[in-house]
Amino acid sequence: MEEKPKHFIDTIIQDDLKSGKHDTVITRFPPEPNGYLHIGHAKSICLNFGLAETYNGKCNLRFDDTNPIKEEAEYVKSIIEDVQWLGFEWNELLYASDYFQAMYDFAQDLIQKDKAYVCELTPDEIRATRGSLKEPGQNSPHRNRPVEESVDLFQRMKNGEFPNGSMTLRAKIDMLHPNLNMRDPIIYRILHASHHRTGTDWCVYPMYDWAHGLEDSIEKITHSLCTLEFEDHRPLYDWFLLALGVYKPQQIEFARLNVGYTLTSKRKLMELVEEGHVTGWDDPRMPTISGMRRRGFSPEAIRAFSDKVGLAKRDTVTDMALLEFCVRDDLNKSAARVMGVLNPLKVVITNYPEDQVEELEAINNPEDPEMGKRKISFSRELYVEQNDFMEDPPRKFFRLGPGREVRLRYAYFITCNDVIKDEDGNVVELHCTYDPETKGGSAPDGRRVKGTIHWVSAEHAIDATVRLVDRLFTVEDPLAQENDFHNYINPDSMVELKNCKVEPEVKSFKPETRFQFERLGYFTIDRWDSDTEDLVINRTVTLRDSWAKKNRK
Repeated sequence: MEEKPKHFIDTIIQDDLKSGKHDTVITRFPPEPNGYLHIGHAKSICLNFGLAETYNGKCNLRFDDTNPIKEEAEYVKSIIEDVQWLGFEWNELLYASDYFQAMYDFAQDLIQKDKAYVCELTPDEIRATRGSLKEPGQNSPHRNRPVEESVDLFQRMKNGEFPNGSMTLRAKIDMLHPNLNMRDPIIYRILHASHHRTGTDWCVYPMYDWAHGLEDSIEKITHSLCTLEFEDHRPLYDWFLLALGVYKPQQIEFARLNVGYTLTSKRKLMELVEEGHVTGWDDPRMPTISGMRRRGFSPEAIRAFSDKVGLAKRDTVTDMALLEFCVRDDLNKSAARVMGVLNPLKVVITNYPEDQVEELEAINNPEDPEMGKRKISFSRELYVEQNDFMEDPPRKFFRLGPGREVRLRYAYFITCNDVIKDEDGNVVELHCTYDPETKGGSAPDGRRVKGTIHWVSAEHAIDATVRLVDRLFTVEDPLAQENDFHNYINPDSMVELKNCKVEPEVKSFKPETRFQFERLGYFTIDRWDSDTEDLVINRTVTLRDSWAKKNRK
Protein backbone atom coordinates (compact mmCIF):
# COMPACT_ATOMS: atom_id res chain seq x y z
CA MET A 1 0.00 0.00 0.00
CA GLU A 2 1.33 3.44 -0.97
CA GLU A 3 2.45 5.65 1.93
CA LYS A 4 0.19 8.64 2.55
CA PRO A 5 1.87 12.04 1.97
CA LYS A 6 2.96 13.77 5.17
CA HIS A 7 2.40 17.32 3.90
CA PHE A 8 1.67 19.34 0.77
CA ILE A 9 5.29 19.29 -0.50
CA ASP A 10 5.34 15.52 -0.11
CA THR A 11 2.18 15.41 -2.26
CA ILE A 12 3.81 17.58 -4.96
CA ILE A 13 6.88 15.33 -5.09
CA GLN A 14 4.85 12.14 -5.27
CA ASP A 15 2.79 13.59 -8.14
CA ASP A 16 5.94 14.71 -9.97
CA LEU A 17 7.47 11.25 -9.71
CA LYS A 18 4.25 9.54 -10.84
CA SER A 19 3.87 11.82 -13.85
CA GLY A 20 7.48 11.29 -14.92
CA LYS A 21 8.30 14.99 -14.53
CA HIS A 22 11.34 13.93 -12.51
CA ASP A 23 13.16 10.63 -12.19
CA THR A 24 15.26 11.68 -9.18
CA VAL A 25 14.47 14.14 -6.42
CA ILE A 26 17.26 16.66 -5.94
CA THR A 27 16.97 19.20 -3.12
CA ARG A 28 19.44 21.53 -1.42
CA PHE A 29 19.94 23.24 1.92
CA PRO A 30 21.38 26.71 1.15
CA PRO A 31 22.41 28.56 4.36
CA GLU A 32 24.15 31.92 4.32
CA PRO A 33 27.31 31.62 6.49
CA ASN A 34 26.66 34.84 8.43
CA GLY A 35 25.72 33.26 11.76
CA TYR A 36 24.96 29.98 13.47
CA LEU A 37 21.96 27.86 12.46
CA HIS A 38 18.88 27.82 14.71
CA ILE A 39 15.84 25.59 15.25
CA GLY A 40 14.15 27.07 12.17
CA HIS A 41 17.08 25.98 10.03
CA ALA A 42 16.91 22.56 11.68
CA LYS A 43 13.40 22.18 10.29
CA SER A 44 14.63 23.12 6.80
CA ILE A 45 17.56 20.70 7.11
CA CYS A 46 15.24 17.87 8.13
CA LEU A 47 12.84 18.74 5.31
CA ASN A 48 15.38 18.93 2.48
CA PHE A 49 17.58 16.05 3.54
CA GLY A 50 14.61 14.03 4.76
CA LEU A 51 12.79 14.25 1.42
CA ALA A 52 15.95 13.21 -0.42
CA GLU A 53 16.28 10.20 1.90
CA THR A 54 12.60 9.25 1.57
CA TYR A 55 12.69 9.21 -2.24
CA ASN A 56 16.26 7.90 -2.66
CA GLY A 57 17.26 11.25 -4.07
CA LYS A 58 20.08 13.71 -3.45
CA CYS A 59 20.48 16.78 -1.27
CA ASN A 60 23.31 19.29 -1.64
CA LEU A 61 24.69 21.41 1.18
CA ARG A 62 25.33 24.73 -0.52
CA PHE A 63 26.62 27.87 1.15
CA ASP A 64 25.16 31.12 -0.12
CA ASP A 65 28.43 33.02 0.35
CA THR A 66 27.69 36.05 -1.81
CA ASN A 67 28.28 38.72 0.86
CA PRO A 68 31.94 38.83 1.95
CA ILE A 69 31.29 41.56 4.51
CA LYS A 70 29.13 39.41 6.81
CA GLU A 71 30.38 35.88 6.13
CA GLU A 72 33.08 34.00 7.99
CA ALA A 73 34.77 30.61 7.79
CA GLU A 74 33.77 30.05 11.45
CA TYR A 75 30.11 29.97 10.41
CA VAL A 76 30.83 27.57 7.55
CA LYS A 77 32.52 25.18 9.99
CA SER A 78 29.64 25.37 12.49
CA ILE A 79 27.01 24.73 9.80
CA ILE A 80 28.84 21.66 8.52
CA GLU A 81 29.06 20.32 12.09
CA ASP A 82 25.35 21.01 12.71
CA VAL A 83 24.20 19.13 9.61
CA GLN A 84 26.42 16.17 10.45
CA TRP A 85 25.34 16.17 14.10
CA LEU A 86 21.69 16.01 13.03
CA GLY A 87 22.60 12.81 11.20
CA PHE A 88 22.50 13.86 7.55
CA GLU A 89 24.94 13.40 4.68
CA TRP A 90 25.00 15.61 1.62
CA ASN A 91 25.38 14.63 -1.99
CA GLU A 92 27.80 17.50 -2.68
CA LEU A 93 29.31 20.26 -0.55
CA LEU A 94 29.02 23.41 -2.66
CA TYR A 95 29.36 27.18 -2.43
CA ALA A 96 27.79 30.05 -4.35
CA SER A 97 31.39 31.21 -4.86
CA ASP A 98 31.94 28.05 -6.94
CA TYR A 99 29.71 29.72 -9.54
CA PHE A 100 31.01 33.31 -9.44
CA GLN A 101 32.47 33.08 -12.94
CA ALA A 102 29.38 31.33 -14.33
CA MET A 103 27.07 33.91 -12.74
CA TYR A 104 29.19 36.74 -14.12
CA ASP A 105 29.02 35.19 -17.59
CA PHE A 106 25.23 34.86 -17.30
CA ALA A 107 25.04 38.54 -16.34
CA GLN A 108 27.01 39.48 -19.45
CA ASP A 109 24.57 37.39 -21.49
CA LEU A 110 21.64 39.30 -19.95
CA ILE A 111 23.29 42.61 -20.88
CA GLN A 112 23.84 41.39 -24.44
CA LYS A 113 20.12 40.61 -24.64
CA ASP A 114 19.42 44.19 -23.51
CA LYS A 115 17.76 42.86 -20.36
CA ALA A 116 20.26 44.39 -17.93
CA TYR A 117 22.15 47.68 -17.69
CA VAL A 118 24.77 49.41 -15.57
CA CYS A 119 23.15 52.06 -13.39
CA GLU A 120 25.02 54.96 -11.77
CA LEU A 121 22.30 55.99 -9.32
CA THR A 122 23.35 55.90 -5.69
CA PRO A 123 21.67 53.38 -3.37
CA ASP A 124 19.55 56.19 -1.89
CA GLU A 125 18.49 57.36 -5.36
CA ILE A 126 17.54 53.81 -6.36
CA ARG A 127 15.36 53.49 -3.26
CA ALA A 128 13.77 56.89 -3.91
CA THR A 129 12.86 56.01 -7.50
CA ARG A 130 11.59 52.52 -6.77
CA GLY A 131 8.11 53.73 -5.86
CA SER A 132 5.76 51.95 -3.47
CA LEU A 133 2.76 49.66 -3.52
CA LYS A 134 0.65 52.74 -4.39
CA GLU A 135 3.14 54.70 -6.49
CA PRO A 136 4.91 53.57 -9.68
CA GLY A 137 8.68 53.48 -9.93
CA GLN A 138 10.70 55.82 -12.11
CA ASN A 139 13.07 54.71 -14.83
CA SER A 140 16.77 55.23 -14.22
CA PRO A 141 18.36 57.79 -16.56
CA HIS A 142 20.84 55.03 -17.45
CA ARG A 143 18.17 52.46 -18.31
CA ASN A 144 18.51 52.89 -22.07
CA ARG A 145 22.29 53.25 -22.28
CA PRO A 146 23.80 51.28 -25.18
CA VAL A 147 24.45 47.58 -24.61
CA GLU A 148 28.13 47.97 -25.51
CA GLU A 149 28.54 50.69 -22.90
CA SER A 150 27.00 48.51 -20.15
CA VAL A 151 29.20 45.59 -21.22
CA ASP A 152 32.29 47.79 -20.92
CA LEU A 153 31.29 49.34 -17.59
CA PHE A 154 30.40 45.96 -16.07
CA GLN A 155 33.81 44.62 -17.10
CA ARG A 156 35.48 47.62 -15.47
CA MET A 157 33.36 47.16 -12.35
CA LYS A 158 34.68 43.63 -12.11
CA ASN A 159 38.25 44.89 -12.58
CA GLY A 160 37.91 47.18 -9.58
CA GLU A 161 38.02 50.55 -11.39
CA PHE A 162 35.10 52.09 -9.47
CA PRO A 163 34.44 52.66 -5.74
CA ASN A 164 31.78 50.91 -3.68
CA GLY A 165 28.27 52.16 -4.31
CA SER A 166 29.14 54.08 -7.47
CA MET A 167 27.52 51.61 -9.89
CA THR A 168 25.25 48.58 -9.96
CA LEU A 169 24.10 46.16 -12.60
CA ARG A 170 20.28 46.14 -12.75
CA ALA A 171 17.83 43.91 -14.59
CA LYS A 172 15.65 45.73 -17.13
CA ILE A 173 12.15 44.50 -16.28
CA ASP A 174 9.32 46.94 -15.46
CA MET A 175 9.36 49.95 -13.13
CA LEU A 176 5.53 49.90 -13.14
CA HIS A 177 5.25 46.28 -12.03
CA PRO A 178 2.92 45.75 -9.02
CA ASN A 179 5.56 43.46 -7.46
CA LEU A 180 8.32 45.76 -6.22
CA ASN A 181 10.89 43.01 -6.62
CA MET A 182 10.39 43.25 -10.39
CA ARG A 183 11.19 46.96 -10.61
CA ASP A 184 14.63 46.73 -12.18
CA PRO A 185 16.26 44.90 -9.26
CA ILE A 186 19.99 45.08 -8.62
CA ILE A 187 21.87 42.02 -9.85
CA TYR A 188 25.44 43.01 -8.94
CA ARG A 189 26.99 45.55 -6.57
CA ILE A 190 30.59 46.69 -6.18
CA LEU A 191 32.26 45.45 -2.99
CA HIS A 192 35.97 45.87 -2.44
CA ALA A 193 36.18 43.23 0.27
CA SER A 194 38.07 40.01 0.86
CA HIS A 195 35.97 36.87 0.49
CA HIS A 196 36.60 33.91 2.82
CA ARG A 197 37.18 31.60 -0.16
CA THR A 198 38.08 33.74 -3.19
CA GLY A 199 40.09 36.43 -1.41
CA THR A 200 40.27 39.62 -3.50
CA ASP A 201 39.68 37.96 -6.88
CA TRP A 202 36.31 39.70 -7.23
CA CYS A 203 35.23 43.31 -6.84
CA VAL A 204 31.60 42.67 -7.81
CA TYR A 205 29.30 40.27 -5.99
CA PRO A 206 25.88 38.90 -7.04
CA MET A 207 22.70 39.70 -5.15
CA TYR A 208 20.84 36.77 -3.58
CA ASP A 209 17.90 36.85 -6.02
CA TRP A 210 20.30 36.50 -8.94
CA ALA A 211 22.50 33.85 -7.36
CA HIS A 212 19.71 31.72 -5.84
CA GLY A 213 18.00 30.73 -9.07
CA LEU A 214 21.19 30.21 -11.03
CA GLU A 215 22.69 27.95 -8.36
CA ASP A 216 19.51 25.86 -8.35
CA SER A 217 19.55 25.74 -12.14
CA ILE A 218 23.20 24.71 -12.42
CA GLU A 219 22.70 21.94 -9.86
CA LYS A 220 19.47 20.76 -11.57
CA ILE A 221 17.51 21.07 -8.34
CA THR A 222 14.05 19.59 -8.82
CA HIS A 223 12.29 21.15 -5.83
CA SER A 224 13.67 24.42 -4.48
CA LEU A 225 12.14 24.73 -1.01
CA CYS A 226 12.00 28.19 0.57
CA THR A 227 10.22 29.91 3.44
CA LEU A 228 7.28 32.22 2.77
CA GLU A 229 9.28 35.47 2.70
CA PHE A 230 10.60 34.34 -0.70
CA GLU A 231 7.14 33.93 -2.24
CA ASP A 232 7.17 37.48 -3.67
CA HIS A 233 10.64 36.83 -5.07
CA ARG A 234 9.56 33.77 -7.06
CA PRO A 235 8.43 35.79 -10.16
CA LEU A 236 11.91 37.32 -10.29
CA TYR A 237 13.55 33.90 -9.83
CA ASP A 238 11.51 32.63 -12.78
CA TRP A 239 12.11 35.75 -14.90
CA PHE A 240 15.89 35.45 -14.65
CA LEU A 241 15.93 31.79 -15.64
CA LEU A 242 13.46 32.24 -18.52
CA ALA A 243 15.37 35.29 -19.80
CA LEU A 244 18.57 33.23 -19.87
CA GLY A 245 16.85 30.19 -21.38
CA VAL A 246 18.23 27.79 -18.77
CA TYR A 247 16.73 24.98 -16.69
CA LYS A 248 14.11 26.26 -14.24
CA PRO A 249 13.51 24.36 -10.97
CA GLN A 250 10.18 24.59 -9.18
CA GLN A 251 10.29 26.90 -6.14
CA ILE A 252 7.87 25.93 -3.35
CA GLU A 253 7.33 28.04 -0.24
CA PHE A 254 6.40 26.90 3.27
CA ALA A 255 5.96 28.68 6.60
CA ARG A 256 9.09 29.27 8.62
CA LEU A 257 9.33 27.72 12.07
CA ASN A 258 8.80 30.15 14.95
CA VAL A 259 9.05 28.70 18.46
CA GLY A 260 7.62 30.32 21.58
CA TYR A 261 9.80 31.94 24.26
CA THR A 262 12.72 32.43 21.90
CA LEU A 263 13.77 34.09 18.63
CA THR A 264 14.54 32.68 15.21
CA SER A 265 16.10 35.77 13.68
CA LYS A 266 19.85 35.58 13.11
CA ARG A 267 20.09 39.35 13.38
CA LYS A 268 18.36 39.39 16.78
CA LEU A 269 20.37 36.41 17.99
CA MET A 270 23.56 38.18 16.96
CA GLU A 271 22.45 41.17 19.06
CA LEU A 272 22.10 38.91 22.09
CA VAL A 273 25.62 37.60 21.50
CA GLU A 274 27.28 40.95 20.79
CA GLU A 275 25.55 42.71 23.69
CA GLY A 276 26.60 40.01 26.15
CA HIS A 277 23.14 38.76 27.12
CA VAL A 278 24.42 35.25 26.35
CA THR A 279 27.94 33.85 26.35
CA GLY A 280 28.01 33.06 22.62
CA TRP A 281 26.16 31.49 19.72
CA ASP A 282 26.34 28.09 21.44
CA ASP A 283 25.12 29.31 24.84
CA PRO A 284 22.78 26.55 26.14
CA ARG A 285 19.91 29.07 26.27
CA MET A 286 20.19 29.88 22.58
CA PRO A 287 17.84 28.26 20.02
CA THR A 288 20.84 27.60 17.78
CA ILE A 289 21.55 23.98 16.90
CA SER A 290 24.93 24.24 18.63
CA GLY A 291 23.26 25.79 21.68
CA MET A 292 20.63 23.05 21.86
CA ARG A 293 23.35 20.45 21.42
CA ARG A 294 25.32 21.96 24.31
CA ARG A 295 22.16 22.04 26.42
CA GLY A 296 21.68 18.31 25.87
CA PHE A 297 18.98 18.11 23.20
CA SER A 298 19.51 15.01 21.07
CA PRO A 299 19.47 15.05 17.26
CA GLU A 300 16.75 12.39 17.40
CA ALA A 301 14.55 14.72 19.46
CA ILE A 302 15.04 17.64 17.08
CA ARG A 303 14.24 15.46 14.08
CA ALA A 304 11.12 14.12 15.84
CA PHE A 305 10.06 17.69 16.62
CA SER A 306 10.52 18.76 12.99
CA ASP A 307 8.37 15.82 11.91
CA LYS A 308 5.60 16.57 14.43
CA VAL A 309 5.47 20.26 13.55
CA GLY A 310 4.80 19.38 9.92
CA LEU A 311 4.50 22.05 7.22
CA ALA A 312 2.10 24.95 6.98
CA LYS A 313 1.42 27.65 4.41
CA ARG A 314 1.12 30.49 6.92
CA ASP A 315 3.35 31.59 9.77
CA THR A 316 2.45 30.57 13.31
CA VAL A 317 4.25 30.24 16.65
CA THR A 318 4.89 26.67 17.75
CA ASP A 319 4.64 25.94 21.46
CA MET A 320 8.04 25.40 23.06
CA ALA A 321 6.37 22.64 25.10
CA LEU A 322 6.20 20.47 21.97
CA LEU A 323 9.98 20.68 21.50
CA GLU A 324 10.53 19.91 25.18
CA PHE A 325 8.11 17.00 24.95
CA CYS A 326 10.15 15.52 22.09
CA VAL A 327 13.33 15.92 24.13
CA ARG A 328 11.79 14.23 27.18
CA ASP A 329 10.31 11.45 25.10
CA ASP A 330 13.68 10.61 23.55
CA LEU A 331 15.74 10.96 26.73
CA ASN A 332 13.27 8.96 28.79
CA LYS A 333 14.14 5.98 26.58
CA SER A 334 17.87 6.63 26.13
CA ALA A 335 19.26 8.49 29.14
CA ALA A 336 20.84 6.67 32.10
CA ARG A 337 19.54 7.44 35.59
CA VAL A 338 21.83 8.64 38.37
CA MET A 339 21.30 10.62 41.56
CA GLY A 340 22.46 14.13 42.28
CA VAL A 341 21.66 16.66 44.99
CA LEU A 342 21.63 20.25 43.77
CA ASN A 343 20.98 22.05 47.07
CA PRO A 344 22.56 19.75 49.64
CA LEU A 345 21.33 19.25 53.20
CA LYS A 346 23.39 16.88 55.33
CA VAL A 347 21.73 13.85 56.93
CA VAL A 348 23.44 11.81 59.67
CA ILE A 349 21.96 8.35 60.28
CA THR A 350 22.78 8.06 63.95
CA ASN A 351 22.13 4.33 64.31
CA TYR A 352 24.19 3.35 61.26
CA PRO A 353 27.77 2.14 61.95
CA GLU A 354 30.28 4.95 61.40
CA ASP A 355 32.81 2.90 59.44
CA GLN A 356 30.33 0.87 57.36
CA VAL A 357 29.75 1.28 53.63
CA GLU A 358 27.20 -0.77 51.70
CA GLU A 359 26.98 -1.32 47.97
CA LEU A 360 23.36 -1.07 46.88
CA GLU A 361 21.95 -1.91 43.47
CA ALA A 362 20.30 0.75 41.29
CA ILE A 363 18.57 0.54 37.91
CA ASN A 364 20.20 2.48 35.10
CA ASN A 365 17.03 2.95 33.05
CA PRO A 366 13.66 1.34 33.83
CA GLU A 367 12.63 1.90 30.19
CA ASP A 368 15.55 -0.15 28.86
CA PRO A 369 16.49 -3.29 30.85
CA GLU A 370 19.51 -3.79 28.59
CA MET A 371 21.15 -0.76 30.19
CA GLY A 372 21.57 -2.93 33.29
CA LYS A 373 22.23 -1.93 36.88
CA ARG A 374 24.97 -0.17 38.84
CA LYS A 375 26.32 -0.16 42.39
CA ILE A 376 25.88 2.88 44.64
CA SER A 377 27.54 3.45 47.99
CA PHE A 378 25.49 3.97 51.16
CA SER A 379 27.04 5.25 54.38
CA ARG A 380 26.22 6.95 57.69
CA GLU A 381 26.33 10.49 56.28
CA LEU A 382 24.27 11.48 53.24
CA TYR A 383 23.09 14.52 51.34
CA VAL A 384 19.45 15.14 50.42
CA GLU A 385 17.76 18.10 48.75
CA GLN A 386 16.98 21.03 51.02
CA ASN A 387 13.44 21.21 49.66
CA ASP A 388 12.88 17.56 50.63
CA PHE A 389 12.67 18.74 54.25
CA MET A 390 10.20 21.05 55.99
CA GLU A 391 10.29 21.76 59.69
CA ASP A 392 6.55 22.38 59.80
CA PRO A 393 5.23 20.45 56.81
CA PRO A 394 1.67 20.83 55.50
CA ARG A 395 -0.62 17.82 55.34
CA LYS A 396 0.17 16.92 51.71
CA PHE A 397 3.94 17.23 52.06
CA PHE A 398 5.13 13.60 51.98
CA ARG A 399 8.84 14.13 52.39
CA LEU A 400 11.04 14.63 55.45
CA GLY A 401 9.88 16.45 58.54
CA PRO A 402 10.36 16.02 62.32
CA GLY A 403 9.11 12.54 63.24
CA ARG A 404 8.34 11.66 59.60
CA GLU A 405 9.47 8.52 57.83
CA VAL A 406 10.45 8.42 54.14
CA ARG A 407 12.04 5.98 51.75
CA LEU A 408 15.53 6.61 50.42
CA ARG A 409 15.63 5.54 46.79
CA TYR A 410 17.14 2.00 46.50
CA ALA A 411 18.07 2.08 50.21
CA TYR A 412 16.14 2.17 53.52
CA PHE A 413 13.33 3.87 55.37
CA ILE A 414 14.63 6.70 57.55
CA THR A 415 12.91 8.79 60.25
CA CYS A 416 13.90 12.37 61.13
CA ASN A 417 14.54 12.75 64.87
CA ASP A 418 16.52 15.96 65.34
CA VAL A 419 16.99 19.19 63.39
CA ILE A 420 20.33 21.01 63.76
CA LYS A 421 20.42 24.75 63.05
CA ASP A 422 23.13 27.39 62.83
CA GLU A 423 23.20 30.57 64.90
CA ASP A 424 20.95 32.31 62.35
CA GLY A 425 18.30 29.63 62.68
CA ASN A 426 19.01 27.96 59.30
CA VAL A 427 18.65 24.19 59.12
CA VAL A 428 22.11 22.76 58.41
CA GLU A 429 21.82 19.09 59.39
CA LEU A 430 19.25 16.39 60.11
CA HIS A 431 19.74 13.49 62.49
CA CYS A 432 17.77 10.45 61.45
CA THR A 433 17.51 6.75 62.23
CA TYR A 434 17.11 3.98 59.69
CA ASP A 435 15.25 0.70 59.77
CA PRO A 436 17.70 -2.06 58.71
CA GLU A 437 14.74 -4.33 57.87
CA THR A 438 13.70 -2.06 54.98
CA LYS A 439 16.70 -2.54 52.72
CA GLY A 440 15.70 -2.13 49.09
CA GLY A 441 12.80 0.15 49.98
CA SER A 442 10.11 -2.10 51.44
CA ALA A 443 9.17 -3.08 55.01
CA PRO A 444 8.63 -6.73 55.97
CA ASP A 445 5.75 -5.74 58.28
CA GLY A 446 3.93 -4.23 55.29
CA ARG A 447 3.94 -0.63 56.51
CA ARG A 448 4.03 1.99 53.79
CA VAL A 449 5.50 5.43 53.38
CA LYS A 450 4.23 7.96 50.87
CA GLY A 451 7.49 9.74 50.16
CA THR A 452 10.59 8.57 48.29
CA ILE A 453 13.56 10.92 48.03
CA HIS A 454 16.94 10.75 46.30
CA TRP A 455 20.30 11.07 48.04
CA VAL A 456 24.04 10.63 47.68
CA SER A 457 26.63 9.36 50.12
CA ALA A 458 28.58 12.28 51.60
CA GLU A 459 31.79 10.28 51.66
CA HIS A 460 31.58 9.22 48.03
CA ALA A 461 29.82 12.16 46.34
CA ILE A 462 31.74 14.44 44.01
CA ASP A 463 31.27 18.18 43.59
CA ALA A 464 29.78 19.68 40.46
CA THR A 465 28.58 22.98 39.11
CA VAL A 466 25.06 22.66 37.72
CA ARG A 467 23.48 25.24 35.43
CA LEU A 468 19.71 25.29 35.54
CA VAL A 469 18.94 26.31 31.96
CA ASP A 470 15.45 27.61 31.23
CA ARG A 471 13.58 29.54 28.55
CA LEU A 472 15.34 32.62 27.24
CA PHE A 473 12.31 34.93 27.37
CA THR A 474 9.42 35.40 29.79
CA VAL A 475 6.79 35.83 27.05
CA GLU A 476 5.88 33.51 24.20
CA ASP A 477 6.43 36.03 21.39
CA PRO A 478 8.97 38.66 22.50
CA LEU A 479 8.83 40.48 19.14
CA ALA A 480 5.05 40.95 19.33
CA GLN A 481 5.16 43.03 22.51
CA GLU A 482 4.88 46.81 22.77
CA ASN A 483 8.30 47.15 24.37
CA ASP A 484 11.71 46.16 23.03
CA PHE A 485 12.34 42.41 23.10
CA HIS A 486 15.32 42.96 25.42
CA ASN A 487 12.85 43.83 28.20
CA TYR A 488 11.55 40.26 28.19
CA ILE A 489 14.84 38.41 28.63
CA ASN A 490 14.30 35.89 31.42
CA PRO A 491 16.62 36.82 34.34
CA ASP A 492 16.43 33.21 35.51
CA SER A 493 17.21 31.66 32.13
CA MET A 494 20.42 30.29 33.63
CA VAL A 495 20.94 29.81 37.36
CA GLU A 496 24.33 28.43 38.33
CA LEU A 497 24.57 26.24 41.43
CA LYS A 498 27.97 25.54 42.95
CA ASN A 499 28.98 22.63 45.20
CA CYS A 500 26.24 20.29 44.07
CA LYS A 501 26.78 16.68 45.17
CA VAL A 502 26.47 13.92 42.57
CA GLU A 503 27.13 10.21 42.25
CA PRO A 504 30.79 9.42 41.44
CA GLU A 505 29.46 7.58 38.34
CA VAL A 506 28.93 11.00 36.71
CA LYS A 507 32.67 11.70 36.77
CA SER A 508 33.17 9.00 34.13
CA PHE A 509 30.65 10.54 31.72
CA LYS A 510 32.12 12.06 28.58
CA PRO A 511 31.14 15.58 27.42
CA GLU A 512 27.65 15.65 25.89
CA THR A 513 26.58 12.50 27.77
CA ARG A 514 22.85 12.88 28.48
CA PHE A 515 21.41 11.49 31.69
CA GLN A 516 18.62 11.95 34.21
CA PHE A 517 19.13 13.08 37.78
CA GLU A 518 16.26 11.15 39.34
CA ARG A 519 13.34 13.38 40.33
CA LEU A 520 15.11 16.50 39.02
CA GLY A 521 15.26 16.38 35.22
CA TYR A 522 17.50 15.58 32.30
CA PHE A 523 21.05 16.90 32.22
CA THR A 524 24.22 16.78 30.15
CA ILE A 525 27.95 17.25 30.67
CA ASP A 526 28.92 20.63 29.19
CA ARG A 527 30.93 19.99 26.04
CA TRP A 528 33.32 22.94 26.58
CA ASP A 529 33.50 23.97 30.24
CA SER A 530 33.61 20.58 31.93
CA ASP A 531 36.85 18.68 32.53
CA THR A 532 38.31 16.10 34.89
CA GLU A 533 38.93 18.73 37.58
CA ASP A 534 35.76 20.82 37.30
CA LEU A 535 32.54 19.01 36.47
CA VAL A 536 30.05 21.35 34.77
CA ILE A 537 26.53 20.08 34.05
CA ASN A 538 23.70 21.75 32.12
CA ARG A 539 20.05 21.02 32.75
CA THR A 540 18.49 20.02 29.47
CA VAL A 541 14.85 20.01 30.52
CA THR A 542 12.78 19.39 33.62
CA LEU A 543 10.89 16.13 34.06
CA ARG A 544 7.59 17.94 33.54
CA ASP A 545 6.44 21.11 31.86
CA SER A 546 7.06 23.54 34.70
CA TRP A 547 6.05 26.52 32.55
CA ALA A 548 2.51 25.18 32.17
CA LYS A 549 2.22 25.24 35.95
CA LYS A 550 3.63 28.79 36.10
CA ASN A 551 1.15 29.98 33.47
CA ARG A 552 -1.78 28.50 35.38
CA LYS A 553 -0.67 30.39 38.48
